[in-house]
Amino acid sequence: MQQSQWQTSVAQGNSSTGWAGRVADYVESQKMNTSSFPVFFSVAGNALLGTGAATQPVAVAPGGTLQLLGFNSGAPSQGRYDALTSLLTTDSGLSLAQAANNTLANSIDDAANLSNALAKGTPLTTTFPNTTLGQQLKQVAQIIQVASYLGMNRQIFFCSVGGFDTHGGELETHNALYPQVSQAIAAFYSATQELGVADSVTAFTESDFSRTFQPTTTDGSDHAWGSHHLVIGGAVQGGQIYGAFPVFELGGPNDTDTRGRWIPTTAIDQYGATLASWFGIPDSALPTVFPNFPNFGSQKLGFLG
Repeated sequence: MQQSQWQTSVAQGNSSTGWAGRVADYVESQKMNTSSFPVFFSVAGNALLGTGAATQPVAVAPGGTLQLLGFNSGAPSQGRYDALTSLLTTDSGLSLAQAANNTLANSIDDAANLSNALAKGTPLTTTFPNTTLGQQLKQVAQIIQVASYLGMNRQIFFCSVGGFDTHGGELETHNALYPQVSQAIAAFYSATQELGVADSVTAFTESDFSRTFQPTTTDGSDHAWGSHHLVIGGAVQGGQIYGAFPVFELGGPNDTDTRGRWIPTTAIDQYGATLASWFGIPDSALPTVFPNFPNFGSQKLGFLG
């Protein structure tokens, strides 16, 4: 549930769209890009975060391909390919089947456009760590490099790394996870500098829950609420803390009980609205992306210049 709330910014019930998907809807409606290539691109599987009402995300595994396998330039293969595209464009009269056909047809087009664009890129000199997150961010950097060939002025990327649900052995687990995050993000920022786009690219973290201040008996911690996040990029007003840290006291003024589950002082809506505003969403459209934003005085956080 908390993961859904982070990705949708909707706390009252369920939402079929994510806040980044609603940002993508606005970008498409205002024709901010010069192509129909999806605004939201995931290198970590499907994510509700990028699902819009009028737009759909695209997902690909790092180093993988969206293209159909089993086809080549030979005549028999081309005949099969033509038959497939003919089937996809034939009106079956069945709404569900037609929707599935349209999705597949769009995927085939996206695959061709992405492959053609990536072929025009050059190898990055930045070395990325050979970790899950490192390879995801390397793929993102490669796509950013060829953004102009894709006709993209604005694009949102989604990466993911798990394993932070540490009810036991927390220090040992985090000693492996945090270096992976640090090294991957450092490499990604270096790549944006190499490409000359550091001021135009902002990386930020999201997480579905924090951990209790009080440890468990197995050297771990349990699910909690308020936590802090990282924002990195050339446009970031860095070296500062935005928001307020809690009073680190069990049962204290910021504790929801006696375990150190901190009450958040900053809303997801404010965090996301700050990012979306920098991305090009005007103040007038922010309540459409973040329906609860007015409940927090429509106050952005100011960490982006």
